[in-house]
Amino acid sequence: MSDGAAIAELAKRRGFFFGAYESYGGVAGLYTFGPEGAALKRNVERAWRDRFTVREGNDEIEAPTIGPEPVFRASGHLDGFDDMLVECDECGESHRADHLIEDASDVEEAESLPIPEVEELIAEYEVACPSCGAPLAGLSVEEFNLMFETAIGPGTGQPGYLRPETAQGIFVEFPRLKEYARNQLPFGVTQIGRAYRNEISPRKGIVRTREFTQAELEQFVDPDTDEPPLSRVADVSLKLYPADEQEDPDGGYVETTVGEAVEADIIASDWVAYYLGVASEWYDRIGVDDDRFRFRQHLPGERAHYAADCWDAESEVSGTVSDDPADGDWIEIAGFAYRGDYDLSKHAEHSDDDFTVFEQYDDPRTVERAVVDPDMSVLGPEFGGQAGDVADTLCDLAERNPEAFEADEVTVEVGGDEVTVDADVANFRVEEQTEAGEHVTPHVVEPSFGVDRTVYTLIAHAYDRDRIDGEERTYLSLAPEVAPTDVAVFPLVGDDALESLADDVVSDLRDAGLSVAHDDSGNIGRRYRRQDEVGTPLSVTVDHESVEQEPETVTVRDRDTTAQVRVPAADLADELGAILAGRGSFDDLLDGYERVDTDVTRS
Repeated sequence: MSDGAAIAELAKRRGFFFGAYESYGGVAGLYTFGPEGAALKRNVERAWRDRFTVREGNDEIEAPTIGPEPVFRASGHLDGFDDMLVECDECGESHRADHLIEDASDVEEAESLPIPEVEELIAEYEVACPSCGAPLAGLSVEEFNLMFETAIGPGTGQPGYLRPETAQGIFVEFPRLKEYARNQLPFGVTQIGRAYRNEISPRKGIVRTREFTQAELEQFVDPDTDEPPLSRVADVSLKLYPADEQEDPDGGYVETTVGEAVEADIIASDWVAYYLGVASEWYDRIGVDDDRFRFRQHLPGERAHYAADCWDAESEVSGTVSDDPADGDWIEIAGFAYRGDYDLSKHAEHSDDDFTVFEQYDDPRTVERAVVDPDMSVLGPEFGGQAGDVADTLCDLAERNPEAFEADEVTVEVGGDEVTVDADVANFRVEEQTEAGEHVTPHVVEPSFGVDRTVYTLIAHAYDRDRIDGEERTYLSLAPEVAPTDVAVFPLVGDDALESLADDVVSDLRDAGLSVAHDDSGNIGRRYRRQDEVGTPLSVTVDHESVEQEPETVTVRDRDTTAQVRVPAADLADELGAILAGRGSFDDLLDGYERVDTDVTRS
């Protein structure tokens, strides 16, 4: 079992992650992944890419991390990407108001509350400044935009921002990406990359930082015709915490399957349900503890206005296992949203490009269309430079509201002014047209994963302690797929023959594609402990018996059980490769080779 302090200490001591720029005093919210952490993070990204890009048949892109201002004006980030800030008038420190309330009360998800209510709660719970202890009641709570602003180019340059999410890099390139998909829906595009948010109160190590890595999938679908392959995950078990259960004082988890949740309308979108099932299997595969994992539905106040349904994947990171959803320390590690056509429509509105897909009918269709053919010889003299806009607006109105042309005059709004045109000048009529297809603005389903938080979760869930020979041992029971190192190789003592064989073993294992650490420093017990603490699944020791036997043998030790077995060196790469790839197990080794009796006692 773990706690934040123990994880932070282990992470720093063993090189998983630590505060960046410590030589210069450090910067809150910025972290460096050390050798073990970088390898663990890279393996998580590889596993995610395998599941959500390769196996789903999607394409991956890499977009810039800096975007020009119009992109974020269109996406809405300039206007609504805010957190609630309260600034202490005694010490000047800024704090995130909703987090202060959650820490001081039983209120959950305070970010979904309106600012006036947050100000009232600060007063009701007599919330004080965490830095100096001064009361914060009566101070105003302000909205604080989380984006980092910059200038693109020299001088004042072009206003730009570091991207707050990787998703916009996919949305803005949709006009080109649809061509690569041959204009065929559905298709998905993934991206793994850095994102930036100027958090008011970074905290809990790599859980809430100002620079982080996201892995996002944008699934583009025709909302009327495209269905997910739900049968693939229909039987996957889910632990759900729906919004109505959260709002019920006696509410609890709903244990169900993907298929049952869709049937009961607990999950509104089949696409979201599909990806909850896929994600649940993926989290299990990489080592997330099922007992400390759940999907929580967004409450109405925290759901984006454009989203029809949103669920978060959450992990418990304090070591608490409970049936009461209120117990434990839960963090969001992924979000699943049905975003509708909001993103593509917004970029279509603010840019000059086409964010639709032309879907061809199986057979041409003859339909009646309301059309106008404005007489420009009349509109030109009457409206001058606005004549073209007037004509375009009349065309839009005919398509949207043909009844508007039944009167003698038609009134439209152009450039903020109302203009009136004789219906005869508009030349309105209804005509039959043969159409080969239609333009569809795709809807977007978005599974969005926080890679750093996933790494933190894996460490928290793998963290364990036992006793070896009466001494407490700390070890990480990481899944082999994500462990930073596959195998550690130790020569028992500083002997030329032993070191030579150990070097050969290292070379053979690396040639087989395994990640191998070679350690000849300190006694064998300390070397085991070092590798146990960074989660290395298997350790190989070359001892005197190894070089005395023909053929040469080595001992292999299992991290979690500390059991050992003697294996011919020539078989080592194949046997260990099978275990690490999931095609075999350590029990298979114990059944097939000579067990090594040790005087180690484990409890």
